[in-house]
Formats: sequence, structure tokens, C-alpha cells
Amino acid sequence: MSKFQHLTLENRLTIQEMLKERCSFKEIAKKINKHCTTISKEIQNHKIFKQTGSYGRNFNNCKRRFTCKRASVCANQKCNFKYCKFCGRCINFCEDYVQETCQLRDKPPYVCNGCTNRNKCTLEKSFYEAISAQNEYEEVRTESRSGINLDEQTITYLDNLISPLILKGQAIHHIYATNIDAIMCCEKSIYNYVDYNLFSARNIDLPRRVKFRPRKNKQNNYKVDKKCRIGRTYEDFLKYMEENPDTPIVQMDTVEGTQGGKVLLTIHFLESELMLSFLRDANTAKSVIDIFNDLYEKLGQADFKKLVPVILTDNGSEFSDPLKIEFDAEQSRRTRIFYCDRAAPYQKGALENNHSMLRRVIPKGKSMDNLTQQDIELMMNHINSYKRKKLNDRCPISVFSFLFGSEILQKLAIEHIPAKEIVLLPTLLKR
Repeated sequence: MSKFQHLTLENRLTIQEMLKERCSFKEIAKKINKHCTTISKEIQNHKIFKQTGSYGRNFNNCKRRFTCKRASVCANQKCNFKYCKFCGRCINFCEDYVQETCQLRDKPPYVCNGCTNRNKCTLEKSFYEAISAQNEYEEVRTESRSGINLDEQTITYLDNLISPLILKGQAIHHIYATNIDAIMCCEKSIYNYVDYNLFSARNIDLPRRVKFRPRKNKQNNYKVDKKCRIGRTYEDFLKYMEENPDTPIVQMDTVEGTQGGKVLLTIHFLESELMLSFLRDANTAKSVIDIFNDLYEKLGQADFKKLVPVILTDNGSEFSDPLKIEFDAEQSRRTRIFYCDRAAPYQKGALENNHSMLRRVIPKGKSMDNLTQQDIELMMNHINSYKRKKLNDRCPISVFSFLFGSEILQKLAIEHIPAKEIVLLPTLLKR
């Protein structure tokens, strides 16, 4: 049994899946090599409450909901239900409302993930969701490690020792080197404490501090999840495709204009050579997630899973939050993401080749700040209507329509451009 180790996201996903299967805490603990008490505390600390109803019924936790014969209690609120027992808002207005809570929630497993009555119950429910629990854990861990970890007595001691010397014109390095045995922190921490105004001395009292210009903030270009490549490498991608050879592949990348300006997210369907592009104000992970959430809502669950089962992309920081792309709001898997090897763009060569057509209209280094999403859609309609030798002289739109149907093209607002009207020059977007 592993001791003194925090639960990982994989552990939490295992807990969530086993709760659905109605496994006991002992079975879950054995599976992830933890103690039963750890599992119990994890679920109780991170369970979330949802006021959801059941099939055909809204949320209603009144004790009299089955026998209630009252009607039109919330009529002034534009209620569409004749009887209050079918309404989810009447409990806010009814004088006879008596709250009822599920007794089973007070006993293990404390959540409704595997409850057999879940689809019939209209009471408030509690759930354990792995991603939500992981986010809460990371937030608490970050807060516990931030700020000043000193008590008032220690601050007073350091202030009485350091501030008089600073006011005499001594540098902090000199003070630290002279009193290294009496100071219980590092030199950098002293600078921070002065900067936080914890001491009597201020930054203005330091000999050279006020002469330095503040450092410019670097572009926020960091990995959301530094371990995002684990289980998602190119080797994992090849292994997955061997096990699922008929799965359609989607390639994804970013096309930049000028540094710090607007960028494009490109999504390339390998079988049909059709490519989608979406304009983004900044090259961030959130902007990518927002686009996938919009696509998921626009296409619907069935069409999205059929179109985007597997995504292959590069190692950019904008793609470093794969869980929020792979799972929807209900924590249901909608796709899988894999990453190419570093400095190996040829592993998604089809998309790179398609970018060369895009660059005919938007040359490299040209700003996209004056463009709109409508401009990008117009450009992609021209590119996707261009016939390819690889497709036996057909255009990507016609091949995509044959594979997936014209209804999906309409959902994606893709229009066919007649061959004689296709323009692949910068003049296409000039107004």
C-alpha cells in the first residue's frame, strides 16, 4: 500500500468509474493501492451537489411531491405546469413546502454515481467527478504553498535585525552575508519581505532597487498540464491506431500571423482533406477549448464523436489541457488527443501541406488582426472547393459530403465555390 502519496488524476478517474459500477471502498482501495479511509475522505471532501430531476420530471425535493394536489402556486412566474408536483419552481413559493433529503447520501458511498434509483429520483443528488476533484485538490495545494509562511513574532525579529541596517545604507546581500547564522531564510526571501512591506524599511531605502525598471511580463505561454503527454505520445497514437484501424484521424495545429496578434486554429480531416479554421484573439489553451465546446454543441454528441474520434497535434502550449477537450461538461469522453514527437511536423504532414494553400491567401508574417471569422470561412470555402489530385480530382467538400453527409456541412456553414470562381490570392480578403 502506497503511503504519504497524493492521489493522481488517474486514481480519481478509477474511483469515478468504480463508483459507477457500485464497487465498495475496499475494492476501490485495492485497485489503486490506497487505504479505504483515503477513498472515503476523498469522496466526502470532493463530492458536488446538483439539483437535477429525472426523466420527465423537474427537480423537486418536497416531501409532499407525490400527494400534492396544489396547482398554479407559481402562476405569476409564467409556469407551464398545471400541477405543482411537476414543477421545479413551486418549492420557492409554496407555504406548505417541506424539504426532503435522500437518506442514502449519509451512508457509503455518499454519492449517487452508481445509484439504481438515479433516473427516477427528483431529490438533490451528490456526485463524485474526477476532473472537478482534481481541480479542487490542485487549487488547495497551490494556496497552501503560496503566501508568507511566517508568524508575527518571526517577522518582528527579522524587522528589528534587518531594517536598521538597511536604513544605514547597507545592501541586503551584505546584511545576509554578515548575519547568515541569525537569519532563518534565504536572501531572495528578504527581498520579497521588503517588497511586501512587512518590514519598517521599504524598497526606496535600498541603495539601487528604485533605479531598476520593472521587468516586462513575458508572454503567457506556459503549459497548462506539464504531464499532458503521458499516455498521449506518438507511439501511443500508433499503438491505438493498430488496435482501432478504421478510426478516422483529425490533425490539429496553429497558424500564426504577427507575434502577439490573432492566430488560427486549423482542424484537418485526413480522409477527405477538408480543413476548418477558427480565428482566435490569443494563442491560449482556453481559446482552443472554447472552439471545441462550440463545435460539440453545434454538431451534437453523435456527429462530433463520428467526426473527431482521434486528434493528432503538436506540443504547443495551447494544446496542453487535453482533458477539457477530451471530455464534455458531463465528464463523458468525446475524443482522444495524441501528440507528435518534438520537432517532427512531418508526422502530421497532410495538415502542413494544406497550410501551404492557406499561406497563399494569408502570407507568413501578415497580421490577421483586421480579419473576422466570416473572412476565414470564406477563405476556407475556396480552399476546400479546390480539386486535389490525391482525391482523384475531387474537392474536399464533395468527398466529405460523400463520407459524412451534406447535413454536417450545413452545420459547419461550409459552402461549395464553383471551380471558375476560386481565388487563392491575398486579394480574396481585401475589402
